Amino acid sequence: MLMKNKLISDLKKSLPSFNVLGTLEERYAYAQDATNVRKIESLPDAVVFVETVEEVQSVVKIANKYRIPVICRGAGTNVVGACVVQHGGIILNFSKMNKIIEINKENMTAVVQPGVVLGCFQKEVEKLGLFYPPDPSNLTVSTIGGSIAQSSGGAKSFKYGTTKDYIIDLKVVMANGEILQTGANTIKNATGYNLGSLFVGSEGTLGIVVEATLKLIPKPESKKVIMAYFDTVKDAVHAVNSIIEQQIFPATIDFMDKNAILTVEKFYPAGLLTDKDAALVIEIDGFKSSMRYQEKVITGILDNSGASAVQVSHNNEEYEKIWTARRASMGACAKLKPNVTTDDVIVPRENLEKLVLGIREICERYRLDVCMVGHVGDGSVHPQIPINYKDEDEYRRYKLAKSEIYDLTAQLGGILSGEHGIGSQKRAYIHKVINSTALDYMRKIKRIFDPNNILNPYKIF
Repeated sequence: MLMKNKLISDLKKSLPSFNVLGTLEERYAYAQDATNVRKIESLPDAVVFVETVEEVQSVVKIANKYRIPVICRGAGTNVVGACVVQHGGIILNFSKMNKIIEINKENMTAVVQPGVVLGCFQKEVEKLGLFYPPDPSNLTVSTIGGSIAQSSGGAKSFKYGTTKDYIIDLKVVMANGEILQTGANTIKNATGYNLGSLFVGSEGTLGIVVEATLKLIPKPESKKVIMAYFDTVKDAVHAVNSIIEQQIFPATIDFMDKNAILTVEKFYPAGLLTDKDAALVIEIDGFKSSMRYQEKVITGILDNSGASAVQVSHNNEEYEKIWTARRASMGACAKLKPNVTTDDVIVPRENLEKLVLGIREICERYRLDVCMVGHVGDGSVHPQIPINYKDEDEYRRYKLAKSEIYDLTAQLGGILSGEHGIGSQKRAYIHKVINSTALDYMRKIKRIFDPNNILNPYKIF
């Protein structure tokens, strides 16, 4: 208690006192993120809202003084326990560092603080005819800093890539308080090591990103969405391959299985066909003059691939209705039981059918419901499993099923995360897909960057 009081006192001397929270209720509110956990194991010692780079540096120096963790937090929307508190420490909240510093139309770049909300940022750049493609399903609340920490993706990853493909420079506060600049405001950079790639996806374990320079691209002139239904998962997966083989490159190719379709339609009635085993959500974009051609080719491929029904958006309202339904899958699944877990596994696309059917078989064997969605254009699947954490037997079955899903993913040449990250929830399983030599080098990098182990410790491995 004495140490905590001294910590709070030091923090209030370095920052405005109203930005330092220390009551039990305040600390409890920031002890967890969007991860469904059975109980809160530990509370932070303090919650700090930072507004400047200098304040971040001050907090890091104080954390070193007391040898306590610093856990960065954007909107707390991650689902892998990446900003869950495990051993006390300081929650570093970036919601007040939320400025778009610059959007440069000529350079097609933007400079932003980490607390900028992703969806708001996209709207601002689109006003200038520019485009920032990464679009995780929680983009209306998730932040740029969080998406960098977790290397977020989203539905448009198939055509446009993920967050890592749009980072050209980062300003990072290191574990000792120093400032590191990883790149420059240039689209290309072959000058020395690509240090920026170390921080993207590092979950705040190597340094604290306080500013990011992002690459932008021209905004597509037009877009529409096609929803195709299939009587079998096999037909849906084969249709994905057929589209790609015809050299048509949709912005997205997303997937919903029968349970997801049924659950979403009950939660958010959107006219989904609930008697089908699977559906593909395909977005096309580009010049207006190309849209009719793309639609004709893709619908033809879908018909030849066994699609039993095809719906096409004809205006923005229909477009948004389909995407709202797809993005509602997690919320819809949460209606089924007191808790819901979501996962993020990815395999080479040639093994996608085996992954989807294998997950379904595992969950049936352990008597668990599962709703599957995913970005099948790149082989990514999100099994969403509703459970009751207070049911000890059901929880035990879920843990066994989860381990088997990871085993299956590894057997199919996949990895445990394509866009959610590892956090605390998957660290016990990372050895299934990353060999011991690679893990040893990751630990060595961590020790070099953070010798006192204060930056989000005990995450990833």
